[in-house]
Amino acid sequence: MRAWRINLYPHSRLENGSSTQTKSHVEIVIPTAGVLVVAAYIAAQMLSDLMSLKIAYVASFSVDAGTFIYPFTFTLRDLVHKLLGKRHARIIIVTAGAINLVMAGCLAFAAWLPADPTWPLQDAFASVLAPTWRIVIASIIAEVLAELIDTELYSLWVRYMTRRVQWSRVLVSNAISIPVDSLVFVWCAFGQWGGLLPGGLPDATVWAIFWANVLLKGAVTLVSLPGIYVVPERSGA
Repeated sequence: MRAWRINLYPHSRLENGSSTQTKSHVEIVIPTAGVLVVAAYIAAQMLSDLMSLKIAYVASFSVDAGTFIYPFTFTLRDLVHKLLGKRHARIIIVTAGAINLVMAGCLAFAAWLPADPTWPLQDAFASVLAPTWRIVIASIIAEVLAELIDTELYSLWVRYMTRRVQWSRVLVSNAISIPVDSLVFVWCAFGQWGGLLPGGLPDATVWAIFWANVLLKGAVTLVSLPGIYVVPERSGA
């Protein structure tokens, strides 16, 4: 399997303050597949957040378009875990949350900038891409929490149940993390919380959005199950 190799050469410091390169070095090997799945995971997180700005009407359900992409992030996270290990999976989850927050800030800044008088799309740009911060924060909290839970469940299943039936680790971890993600997101983004958060939706509507999210994400999970086999198990796992 091809890999990216990074050579680190330690330096020893002399008495006069200068440094000299030693013969020994540390080599860090990053599998090429690992680089690709990390990039795909970050891209899927960003795309799903952008697509969530469109509310679609599918099979009598109102659902944000990002729901068609976001479930793949759970399987991509499993691939990161499989290739690079649990610690790196956690790092990438938190990093993705930070990147999405920065992206929302950049879009807000772009919407705030005065438009050129000859450009007619300022209002359209601002109305679509300027972030609704309650939804942004709800999305990031749900993503990070659910993906961390997915990480723990994946690790426990592989350690105590089985390594051989690889699709089962994806199915079991997603079966818990997807409902958690949907529950946290819809209630933080749209719930009224007994009138504490003005501007929310009626409870019945929030529950309808929740079930639409769970069903669609579950269907995408079933489609993505074979993806766990596209990369080899981490060496020495």
